[in-house]
Amino acid sequence: MSQQVDPSRIPELERVVMQALDTAKKSGASQAEVDASLSKGLSVTVRLGEVETVEYQRDRGLGITVYFGTRKGSASTADLGDESVRETVAKACAIARHTALDDCAGLADPDLLARDFPDLQLDFPWEITPDEAVVLARECESAGLAVDTRLGNSEGASVGSQRGVRVYGNSHGFLAGDCASSHSLSCVLLAQTGEDMQRDYWYSSARDPKDLEDAASIGRHAAARAIARLGARRLPTGKAPVLFAPEVARGFIGHFIGAIRGGAQYRKASFLLGAAGQQVFPSWVQMHERPRLPKAFASANWDGEGVRTQDRELVRDGVVDGYLLGSYSARKLGLRSTGNAGGLHNLLVDSSAGAPDQAALLRQMGKGLLVTELMGQGVNGVTGDYSRGATGFWVEGGELAYPVHEITIAGNLKELYPNVVAIGGDVDLRGGIRMGSLLVDGFTIAGE
Repeated sequence: MSQQVDPSRIPELERVVMQALDTAKKSGASQAEVDASLSKGLSVTVRLGEVETVEYQRDRGLGITVYFGTRKGSASTADLGDESVRETVAKACAIARHTALDDCAGLADPDLLARDFPDLQLDFPWEITPDEAVVLARECESAGLAVDTRLGNSEGASVGSQRGVRVYGNSHGFLAGDCASSHSLSCVLLAQTGEDMQRDYWYSSARDPKDLEDAASIGRHAAARAIARLGARRLPTGKAPVLFAPEVARGFIGHFIGAIRGGAQYRKASFLLGAAGQQVFPSWVQMHERPRLPKAFASANWDGEGVRTQDRELVRDGVVDGYLLGSYSARKLGLRSTGNAGGLHNLLVDSSAGAPDQAALLRQMGKGLLVTELMGQGVNGVTGDYSRGATGFWVEGGELAYPVHEITIAGNLKELYPNVVAIGGDVDLRGGIRMGSLLVDGFTIAGE
């Protein structure tokens, strides 16, 4: 196989997928699905002006799942050669013959499969060389270190570029491929005064390298954030509203997404069990899934099973409108796939035209905590108990008063979600959940 990773490889991967499907059929499988992919990437890190790492990555893989009635078997390989494909199919078939019967197993319903494939503008190659990436990373870091003499150390600046091509096919006749890219530039700096040392970061990521923020501005932004954290102190334990910055607000909403996934629902492992049709957020909150946004990181014409993606409302007037379902979880719940096998496709958490920016939300909060970074994984998906380490700024009179660290914010998500007060218009576009700053009342802050 050639070394290129671009749309020209799609016919080649289609041949591999069709070979695997044909071999599965001849082996007696009643249904089969195959996913073949190629990817390449470059990652460069510079620290204090010196090259620390240069990594070049190239991967390929094939995964096949076969069904013998309602028995399922899966196998994978990194070798796309003809003999390896035949051996991988044989392994999957051997596994399927020994697995238990499962009435919910099988491919997606044929009528749900994608038939149209508009260009979502996901593929923008960046022909950057390692030397050019080093120059860019140095520019980013040096611009940050030059901001203030208190910035004497760094964890480095990094440039990353990834491009991948994949083809999915199944025995219902579905066969499609696409190519996608992802590029990033980041910087982590350390500020110090006496014994007080603080770190902070900033980054930019985009499908199209032309959409990345300027390297020097990323470094300066990281510098300003690190300097602002000097003199951080702990807070006394108590209750206060919390304003999440956009880059951490998506994680708070991400726990809701996890709770309405089909797997969590049919396993009865969700704090929002049976939440469809229930009021979870205030009546003004709207959340929309928009799978076909151009250049967005979570855009796709089809999900992991070939099911077509489509616009839908996940939360309407604060009410949960449905779950995120693949075929298996849908059958477990007596429902149909929503085209979410493999995950969510671009969640837009509504901020209406003229929504307040972060400064306005600080004034609205008056007194409370602005959270700019979260640590730890202290969230119980079954009970909704939430407890995470946090850093940020204490707010008095609607203004930043002083930086804080070594604190924990806690509560229960079932009680916190109804206490969402406002969502800002400062939307962060760097992930699959697009939203602005989020103001929530009712947190317990554990500090001194």
